[in-house]
Amino acid sequence: MPAEAKADTNSARTDSRPDSRPERPDSRQDSRQERPDSRRGSRPESHPTAQHHTPRPLSYSTALPDSPPLTERQEARRRRILHASAQLASRGGFDAVQMREVAESSQVALGTLYRYFPSKVHLLVATMQDQLEHMHGTLRKKPPSGDTAAERVAETLMRAFRALQREPHLADAMVRALTFADRSVSPEVDQVSRMTTVIILDAMGLDDPTAAQLSAVRVIEHTWHSALITWLSGRASIAQVKIDIETVCRLIDLTSPDDKG
Repeated sequence: MPAEAKADTNSARTDSRPDSRPERPDSRQDSRQERPDSRRGSRPESHPTAQHHTPRPLSYSTALPDSPPLTERQEARRRRILHASAQLASRGGFDAVQMREVAESSQVALGTLYRYFPSKVHLLVATMQDQLEHMHGTLRKKPPSGDTAAERVAETLMRAFRALQREPHLADAMVRALTFADRSVSPEVDQVSRMTTVIILDAMGLDDPTAAQLSAVRVIEHTWHSALITWLSGRASIAQVKIDIETVCRLIDLTSPDDKG
């Protein structure tokens, strides 16, 4: 019997056990309490937990270890899982994303789901990366129109912010997952950061940023995430978020090599 079939058989037996303990936000507890039985030693096909959607190569960034590409079948399965995660989060936020329900909605066995995403936090952080990739594609089809790099980045980040504003429960679930993420989720968190950086650099029109420009991009990224958190918690209005984003984007002008006198 193929390894995947064995794993699905094991996960089917795991599915039959009653789920008596609720999920915790902490990814370590998710992994300990809900990881399916792996005593038979079946291995996931081509390591599907690896994030295969890597952004374009960037000279400034440390590359993640190479991982085998997903097969067409694995990619389709992963897409279904991420879609189910986003749909559940959109309806009820972080607490609505239960791994068993994600498995049922995406038509995969629970054990298979855990081989792709070891916990709910892993899944929701990957969901955020997926949402950012969709935003990136949309932004490339309709680039920002500002005259300066600072204006284009501010416009880009506000467009991304408004996209998340239209799905507040989903935005809250993804941000909470980033907040709860521990070291085991570092690769997925790094991918979110890399994708955000790519979006900002594209708006700036840069392929080979200087160290000072990268520092400015990191500060802009942190401010954008912080603004999202404060808005979600009701501590900032959209108008205040816009002011904060436009203010921090002025760092781009300060770090432009053309402005060095």
